[in-house]
Amino acid sequence: MSGGDTRFVEINFDGIIGPSHNYAGLSPGNLAATRNRGLTAYPRAAALQGIAKMRANLRLGLTQGILLPHARPDHAWLASLATEYADAAPHLQAQAMSASAMWAANAATVSPALDTGDGRCHLTVANLATMPHRSHEWPETLAQLRIAFAHPGFAVHAPVPAPFGDEGAANHMRLAAAHDAPGVEVFVYGISGGPFPARQHPDASYAVARRHGLNPARTLFVQQSEEAIAAGAFHNDVVAVANGRVLFAHEHAFADKARFYADLRAALPEVEIVEVPAAQVSLADAIASYLFNAQLVTLPSGETALIIPEEARETPSVWAWLQDHLAGNGPIRRVEVVDVRQSMANGGGPACLRLRVVADPATIDPRFLVDEARLDLIAAVIEAHWPEAIEAHTIGDAALVARVEAARRALFETLGTVELIDR
Repeated sequence: MSGGDTRFVEINFDGIIGPSHNYAGLSPGNLAATRNRGLTAYPRAAALQGIAKMRANLRLGLTQGILLPHARPDHAWLASLATEYADAAPHLQAQAMSASAMWAANAATVSPALDTGDGRCHLTVANLATMPHRSHEWPETLAQLRIAFAHPGFAVHAPVPAPFGDEGAANHMRLAAAHDAPGVEVFVYGISGGPFPARQHPDASYAVARRHGLNPARTLFVQQSEEAIAAGAFHNDVVAVANGRVLFAHEHAFADKARFYADLRAALPEVEIVEVPAAQVSLADAIASYLFNAQLVTLPSGETALIIPEEARETPSVWAWLQDHLAGNGPIRRVEVVDVRQSMANGGGPACLRLRVVADPATIDPRFLVDEARLDLIAAVIEAHWPEAIEAHTIGDAALVARVEAARRALFETLGTVELIDR
């Protein structure tokens, strides 16, 4: 398929933060999640923060979609372990109740039709095999994506089999002269993470690229640095993000950055690499602030903007670097700040909450696209049904389970997606 097809735009599909959002600290290597283990979570506030972020994106002129909360607790997964929720061990209750599907960047890896051999947009659902609490997300993700992208212009694939861990778009980047032009796809994998697991297996990345029929000359496989993983960059998108012709990365994001940069420039000569030196922003500051777990987007004006969490503005080294970059007329021309503190405290920033799909919006099930009015409907359900707070010791309570399940049902009935309630 040739470039220049203006039907194709980038759509950000944000995961609606589910009513079971809690801080169980289930993710080794995710420093925020483990540090905040046991704290009281606020699902209603979390979900409304996510809605506010989507509203801000719409007002920037971006196209916005949604992915829906998964059934929690996951009774089917517990049944496969020969137990029921009430009888399950506390760690299994927590893993079954996790709202981690809200981080839609881990839902799938997406290759736009402009890049693939058969001219279809390919999505491979991530298996998330490394972490037990995420390993049971894929069946419901697959069901949602097969409805949202049922048009013949899409191909939605089941996950790469375990044990080849695949964590989706959080370890995948696409660069192109424009969204409606053929791109260069970059798969970032880990070999060793020091004290923490490297979650993206190289064989999973190679398998996804083959499934999608990508051009080998425009497909790069890059190793994430062990230093970054050990510092808490459990996914590549914690230390690097790309959009259009801009790669924005920390100095220590990649194991062999010189080779990667050379290969990238050969594949996309117009690429602009913005590297943040460790001398100005340490890995620790980059990871704590989620400077790179930001949405790097192209505005209707053609400008590149960076959507960052409040924590980035509150980190002096990060904010100073951003101001210097803006003053120096760099590729990033605008910075927008959003409040997603509830998600940040569980280890996911603005980029974690969204899956990017370059496609024609007319080919997508409209129930998965939103405008201000549809967000009003969703916000009203959240206000009425989401728990205000979840304390760690209440995870096993039958009353909480009933409220979480009723809240999700209310949302699905409101959005007309009832066929997914029991998927």
